[in-house]
Amino acid sequence: MTETALMDAIRLELGSDPDLVLWRNNVGMAWMKNGAPVRFGVGGPGAADLVGMYRGRAVFVEIKTPTGRQSPEQRTFQQLVERKGGTYAILRSVDDARAWLSTLRTAT
Repeated sequence: MTETALMDAIRLELGSDPDLVLWRNNVGMAWMKNGAPVRFGVGGPGAADLVGMYRGRAVFVEIKTPTGRQSPEQRTFQQLVERKGGTYAILRSVDDARAWLSTLRTAT
């Protein structure tokens, strides 16, 4: 399964919880016709694939295939989120998503 297909399946599973809202976070840079760069996305390089809220708390989700690994920038972003009191998760399957959601429900 590709990372994109996995993300779609995880988003469908997590979308069933009324207390959780997630948005796809595309991060990158494009250039305007005049050559000016335009950055987009939340968090810059290494930012999580999904950003959102669970019962008022910031949550960030990185989607990885079973063999995928975090980049150094992604590890730095995770450390920032956790240092500032947010929740960060790496999900590799729909089962991971269910388990993470269960953890969120019991933690808040």
